[in-house]
Amino acid sequence: MGRSSRAARGPEPAATTGPDGRTHAQGPLSRPVGSGLAELRPDRDRPAAWSLLIDGAPQSLVDLADPTHLGFEYQRRLGHLIDLVAPPGRPLTVLHLGGGALTLARYTAATRPRSRQQVAEIDTALTELVRAELPLDRGWQIKVRGADARIVLERTPEDSVDLVITDVFSGARTPAHCTTVEFTTLAARALAPGGWYAANIADGGALPFARSQVATLSAVFPELCLIADPAVLRGKRFGNLVLAAAHTPLPVADLTRRAASDSAHARVEHGRALTDFAAGAVPATDATAAPSPEPPPGVFR
Repeated sequence: MGRSSRAARGPEPAATTGPDGRTHAQGPLSRPVGSGLAELRPDRDRPAAWSLLIDGAPQSLVDLADPTHLGFEYQRRLGHLIDLVAPPGRPLTVLHLGGGALTLARYTAATRPRSRQQVAEIDTALTELVRAELPLDRGWQIKVRGADARIVLERTPEDSVDLVITDVFSGARTPAHCTTVEFTTLAARALAPGGWYAANIADGGALPFARSQVATLSAVFPELCLIADPAVLRGKRFGNLVLAAAHTPLPVADLTRRAASDSAHARVEHGRALTDFAAGAVPATDATAAPSPEPPPGVFR
């Protein structure tokens, strides 16, 4: 889930999608999928870009002409992690938990050719819609599995991936079973030496869910940082926060420079500041976890 870029609305077209994907001339598309009503809306500023929404909540933005374009703020922050987890251009093995329109998988494939990627997306009807309307390059090694993210994570071999990205939303909320110490321990087990774990979450107000997630990841990983809009960190608005964790030091200085210079300015919290941020928060477990909070009314308008 992320902040939506500006998009046009209109009636659903009758035209058939071509081999290169849906065109703006065909207009927006709405279709029921397993998780709700999926909408593809053409982006006003980019002639080959589309926003994916589920029940009105923005999920992904894909530019069919430029897979390196990351239109949502949280996607760019996860993109920084993809850029920094290994030397530029080196292929990665990535596990994406949550697929949506496969924006980050496309970005990884375009910026790191020959990467091997697996995506867990429980909504098979959504995946079919995305593949038909926003097709992937046939040369990309991206495998999408129609299964629950945690089940896929449980079956992932130990020490097998360079990066695990959790971006799991049921509508606009992260399911409880993907927020716990047990879930995070499975992610840590899947990582190869030097690998990173990243998670996109959403919260607002006093950020109790985000603070609990920092405590949860800290129970598993010794190195941790958080990237978010300063207004979100101050509780001024509901929004996305990206967490990164590892068993080895993270490139906090590089992340800070990238986040600060991004068009959507963000702050990186780590070390003592992050410890203070999570002070008093209790790690979530399978016995105690709850889904992330509902966004306030009108947050996506």
